[in-house]
Amino acid sequence: MIRFKALAGVVMIILLVMVGWYGIHLYQQQQSNRIRLASLGVKQLPAFSFPDLEGRARHSSEWKGKVLVINFWATWCPPCRKEMPLFIEMQEQYAEDGVQFVGIAIDDPDMVQDFYDVYGINFPTLIGGADAIKLANTLGNRFDSLPFTAIFDRQGNTRYVQAGEVTKSTLLRQLAPLTR
Repeated sequence: MIRFKALAGVVMIILLVMVGWYGIHLYQQQQSNRIRLASLGVKQLPAFSFPDLEGRARHSSEWKGKVLVINFWATWCPPCRKEMPLFIEMQEQYAEDGVQFVGIAIDDPDMVQDFYDVYGINFPTLIGGADAIKLANTLGNRFDSLPFTAIFDRQGNTRYVQAGEVTKSTLLRQLAPLTR
């Protein structure tokens, strides 16, 4: 009877190991089949210039030496609208740590101005067109997805890119090592 229980225990452990291995194998296979909407793109932030809501040209060099969070968005994009209050909150929270959020809207300037006024956006909002889409592609936006966010360190090195809505936990995790 003791031998039977020992043998059953060994068989059970072997089965659990096999099931665990199979589960890991399936997970890895599933992860490799996912379409990546963003890639790291360029290693260094390229120079760019777009007009702000007053029509003044704003240049990327204005934010040299800051941790830069660039978000490409549009007023008609539901996930873009959803993440905007988070960016406003994070800009306020991290401004003293040298973090600068910059929004680049792929949209009609009048719609962007209305959105800006209603939400009380507290960071530069630029108006982009085809050149902004090209910039997003250069930064790693493979499929022209909105929203698209790219984070750069103080030296302008690409640190993170994401197509789709960014969560607070992701922003906190990405900004923490850059603001120490």
